[in-house]
Amino acid sequence: MATMLYDPRRAETMADPYGALRMLRASDPVHWSPVLRGWLLTRYADVRAALFDPALSADRITPFMASLPPERRTSLSGLERMLTRWAVFADPPDHTRLRALINRAFTPRAIAALAAPIGEIVDRLIDGFLARIGPTGGEIELIADFAYPLPAMVIARILGVPDGDVWRFKDWSDDLAAFVGSAQATPDKYERAARGIADMDGYFRAIVRARQQAPARQDVIGALIAAEEAGRTLSEDELVVIAVLVLFAGHETTNVIGNGMIALLSQPDALNLLRAHPELAESAVKELLRYDTPAASVTRVARRDMEMGDKRIHTGDRLFLMLMAANRDPDVFENPDVLDLARDPNPHLAFGYGPHYCVGAPLARLEARIAFQRLDVIELASDRLEWSDNLVLRGVRRLPLRVRAVKPAR
Repeated sequence: MATMLYDPRRAETMADPYGALRMLRASDPVHWSPVLRGWLLTRYADVRAALFDPALSADRITPFMASLPPERRTSLSGLERMLTRWAVFADPPDHTRLRALINRAFTPRAIAALAAPIGEIVDRLIDGFLARIGPTGGEIELIADFAYPLPAMVIARILGVPDGDVWRFKDWSDDLAAFVGSAQATPDKYERAARGIADMDGYFRAIVRARQQAPARQDVIGALIAAEEAGRTLSEDELVVIAVLVLFAGHETTNVIGNGMIALLSQPDALNLLRAHPELAESAVKELLRYDTPAASVTRVARRDMEMGDKRIHTGDRLFLMLMAANRDPDVFENPDVLDLARDPNPHLAFGYGPHYCVGAPLARLEARIAFQRLDVIELASDRLEWSDNLVLRGVRRLPLRVRAVKPAR
């Protein structure tokens, strides 16, 4: 029975994976999944240790591509060339150098300076759908109307590209997400990802070349062009790769907002507490990240044979580090299935841990905090939600809400 406790292909598992993961964590915390053809780690201690273990490689792209038939691998050569250069799929020393350069563009000062622009974008989006539905309220679709365009417009500002291109970004990112996220029910995910990556490559290559000719622009691409680490600057290919990664990774905030809103609206006491005590906003965002983690899992590949628990892991085996299971581990979190907006301490792993900790985590928290402070008197318009089949990025495809009132713009 244990082999089928967690099957991400099932609609009921997509909607609520936590019961199955709870049973695995208690009975078989290092679990071989015949469905995923890899090991599932569900205990907090194991997941955190694995995130920091140099014996586990972040490069899951190279072995996957090597397993494909030659003609398929050739057709995906552009995708392979791009993704194997992403910092999230890189190991030291490449990861160390790329991460040091990226960090220079995402300093605490740079993130703090975005608070006012993010507030302006939030106001613009909310005012837009309020004008559409009228003063008495009505129905909106939160993902399309707010949770997607907010981070997309913030990323556009960071990269120095036009707001009007954000819907092109969505198409490209959706095409790529099905592949990167190991979508379980998307048969054409390879072709879609190859098409999306080619479009993004062409778009950002033109922008990088323009910035190289006029380097005074104050945006991330300009900062990366000027940055240098250990005597080396980034090549044009590396600049394009980072721009694509920033664009793609920035969309995790969509699921932070979507999942968090579902959790709040499903538990009125928590929502009422946040409305009565807005000073809890920062703590609330941390708890919402823990409670229904938008980055559900990360994948590692064993560099050598090893023992984990009572299991033998072989070289080349894939390990799925189930962040959402670790974040509900009762050995670390008291009453882990309860949404406690004042939870302290809250050492969640929603953004990873160790060398690959998400560089955009402060930005995602800032966007979510500002968004939840403004979105106020709303309710779910349907209790039947369509969850993505994506194994890595957990979120809903649509989130219909009824809006009764919203806090006025500042």
